[in-house]
Amino acid sequence: MTQAVVDSGVLYALFDRGDAWHDQSVAFFKSHAHDAVVPLTILGEVGYMLEAKLKGNAPRALVEWLARGQVQLEGLLPQDLRRMSLLMSKYPEIGLVDASVAVIAERLFADTIATTDRRHFSAIKPLHVDRFTLIPDP
Repeated sequence: MTQAVVDSGVLYALFDRGDAWHDQSVAFFKSHAHDAVVPLTILGEVGYMLEAKLKGNAPRALVEWLARGQVQLEGLLPQDLRRMSLLMSKYPEIGLVDASVAVIAERLFADTIATTDRRHFSAIKPLHVDRFTLIPDP
C-alpha cells in the first residue's frame, strides 16, 4: 500500500475504546503505521474530541503516541491553501479539516484516506486519481 492520509475520526477512535471504529483503527495503525500520514491540521479537532468526550489524560496520550515517531506528520504548504479554498467552494459540505486531508493526499499522490467519514471523502474528486480509496472498512 502507498501512503494513507489519516482523518480525525480514525485517529480519535484509536484512543476511545468505546468508539464504534476503535477496533478497525487499532488494526489500521498496527498494520499501516509506517504508511500513515497524520496531517497536523487534524490534531486540534482530535484533541478537542478527546478532551470533550474522554477527558483525563487522553490528549496527552495522543501527544505521547505521536512523539514516538511511528507515523509521518505533515503540515500544509502555502500552495495547499489555494487548493483547499477551491475544494471548499466546490464541495461546500466539507470543512477546513477535510479539505486539508484531501489536499495533503493530492500533494503526496496518496490515493488512500483512513477515515470514518465516507460521505465527504466519497464526494471529493481528487486531481491525481479517479477517487480516494477509503479505509478501514466499516
